[in-house]
This record gives sequence, C-alpha cells and structure tokens, in this order.
Amino acid sequence: MKVLQVNVVYPGGSTGKIVRDLHRSLVSDGHESVVCYGRGGKVNERNVIKIAPEWIMKVQSLQSKLTGYAYGGCTISTRRLIQVIQVQEPDIVHIHCINGYMVNIYSLLGFLKQHKVNTVLTLHAEFMYTAGCGHALGCEKWQSGCGGCVQKGRGRPSSHIFDRSAEEWVMMKEAFDNFETLVLVSVSKWTDSRARQSPFFLGKRKRVILNGIDTEGTFTPTSVPFLRERHGIKDERIVLHVTPNFWSSIKGGRHVLDLAQRFSGEDVRFIIVGYKGDKSHLPLNIIPVEHTMNQQELAGYYSLADVTLLTSQAETFSMVTAESLACGTPVVGFEAGGPETIAIQEFSEFVKQGNVEGLHSVLRSWIYRPIDKNEVAKAASSRYSAKNMYLSYLAAYTELIESRG
Repeated sequence: MKVLQVNVVYPGGSTGKIVRDLHRSLVSDGHESVVCYGRGGKVNERNVIKIAPEWIMKVQSLQSKLTGYAYGGCTISTRRLIQVIQVQEPDIVHIHCINGYMVNIYSLLGFLKQHKVNTVLTLHAEFMYTAGCGHALGCEKWQSGCGGCVQKGRGRPSSHIFDRSAEEWVMMKEAFDNFETLVLVSVSKWTDSRARQSPFFLGKRKRVILNGIDTEGTFTPTSVPFLRERHGIKDERIVLHVTPNFWSSIKGGRHVLDLAQRFSGEDVRFIIVGYKGDKSHLPLNIIPVEHTMNQQELAGYYSLADVTLLTSQAETFSMVTAESLACGTPVVGFEAGGPETIAIQEFSEFVKQGNVEGLHSVLRSWIYRPIDKNEVAKAASSRYSAKNMYLSYLAAYTELIESRG
C-alpha cells in the first residue's frame, strides 16, 4: 500500500507529529509512505516533500489576505502538489490540516474527486465544514450557508475588507458534492457530531479516530527532581496550564490568571508552559515557562503537576488532555467540545464554558485529591496510543481500497 499524506506542517506542531508518526509506522510496517507539507523549513527526510519554497507561501498568504479568499489562490503550490500525486500514484491520499495558505482547497478536492482518488480527510479543525472558521464557536450559519461573518479578520482567516464567507461556503460545498471516494475521520465524538450537521458531508462515510501520542516512551509518569530544583518547588501543589498561545482569546488565558489570584497565599503554584510576554504583572504564584526543550521535558511538567487546567473556548480534540492523562495527571477545565468527549471520566471534570466559580471549586477539589498516577496512566496508555491510532487508520485505508474492488 502507498499512502500520501498532506499537511500544512511537518514534523512539528500537533498535526505535524501525527503525520510523522503515521509516516514512520507505515514505513516500519512495510508500506510506502510519502508526506507533502507546506509551511516551515525544508526537511531532509526521504519521501518528505515541501511543495513550494517559503517565499512563495508568503506571497500566497498576502494574495489571499488581499482578495479575501483564504482557501483559494495558491496556484504554484497546488500545481506542484497535484503533480506529486500524479507521479506517486498513491493508493490513498490522506489530507490533514491544509490551511496556512498552502494549497487551493477547492482545486485539490476537485482533482481528487474527478480522478476518483481514494481520499481520507481528518477533521483536526472545523474549517473544512464551516468553509472558513477554525472554530465556529456559537455561530451556526455554517449549517445552512454563511454570509455576514462575525469572525471576519479574526477567527476566520480572511481579508479585513472583504467578506467572502457566503461564496466560500458555496465553493466548499461544490468541492465535496459527489465526492464518492472520500472517508471522513473526526478526532473526537464532538467533532463527529458537528461534521454530521454539515450539508457538505451528507451521505459521506465517517468514523472517529482519536489522535495518538507516544504513551510508551515519552508521555508516561516520570520522576522530575530537576524541574523542582529549577523552579524552587518544595511541597506546594502544582497546577499546570499548557498553551501554544496564552493571550489568544480562544485559549482563555485570562481565566488562568484569575484562578491563580484566587489561590494567592496558599501552597499552590501555577506553571504556565508556553507563556510569552510581560512577566512583571503576573501573580506571584505563577511560574511562566516560555517553552520546553523537548517532548520529554514537557512530559516532565505533566508528571510534576497535581492537576492540569484547561480554559479554552473550543477544542476539536485536546492533545493537552491526552498528554496529561498519559503522564498520570488529572484534567479539569471548561467544556470546550472535544476535551470532555475524549477525556477519561474517572480522572477529569469539566464545567460549563465560562463558569469560573465552578471551575475554581472543581480545581480546589482535584488539587488536594490523592491520585495514583500509575492508575491514571494505565487507563490512558491504550486510549491515546500512537500505535492504536496507526492501526485504526490502516484499517480505514484498507476498507476504502477494498470497497473499490
């Protein structure tokens, strides 16, 4: 079997790591695997192809912002990607996140549909069924047709001048119409329930496959005296918050600051991994960590914590939830869609979105609760296993190929 994966990044970022894990598993299992990616530096790895230089990607980004078509344009990179697909002749094309102005989504889907290419599309974000917004939040226009977008220039990657949401919705629907060789994969039951409300996906084959992580060698309970020494931590209880963008409104960083203030004067410290910006006005019980050196160190922070705190408005999955539980650390947070559907119920608790009082109460309860980290990790190890993710995708590939005769 030959599988060609397409993603905006490789091998970094959450989706880039997933693509890398699938790529390596396929090769190790005796299959052929090719990866095409769009953004970032050139990766010198066999069968890994950057479809256009970064300067072209930046030009495409500027063009899209000027015209307002976030998922159109991209002529050069799209032509290059289609050429690679034609040369490689894969049995399966597996599309992940293809945002970031890396490709003309409508043209790519049109090509795959026209040539009846076996295609697996993983819904890591919402933009493939909202036709624009990575997270639709409270807006439901995507279920029947967009227009007058309230997220123009913010949650929707587009021009601040033009509102192309109505046109893009029609273009995306047309791209998916009569696409008979397509299988949709959602990364959580919540994402699956959302996808089933989209007119784009009526009659399409669907399944749920949870994202996988390395639960054998990386994300496991770890002894981390060096982190305690680095941050001067003694007997305090530790609340961990991990974020790629603390100040993004959708990540809810302001709630972390609020909750830290509520624990002021107690033997509780908050560690924020991914904090960038002014540290001078942070509450004294916050330890800001700009970045981690590697995944092992990140696993160390999860292991160090007594509880991991989530404050996002919306998540289609939540790698933080999976990684934390795999390291033996319970998770509490706001209901955000994906997290509460992929979490292990016995070791997590979620409150209504924005209910800070409720979250404070839940956090206080869990932070002092005796927990057997090995028990939590054992429950998480197979649920979030990268190996199980690979086997589930392999089954989806095989089923799709066999259904074509």
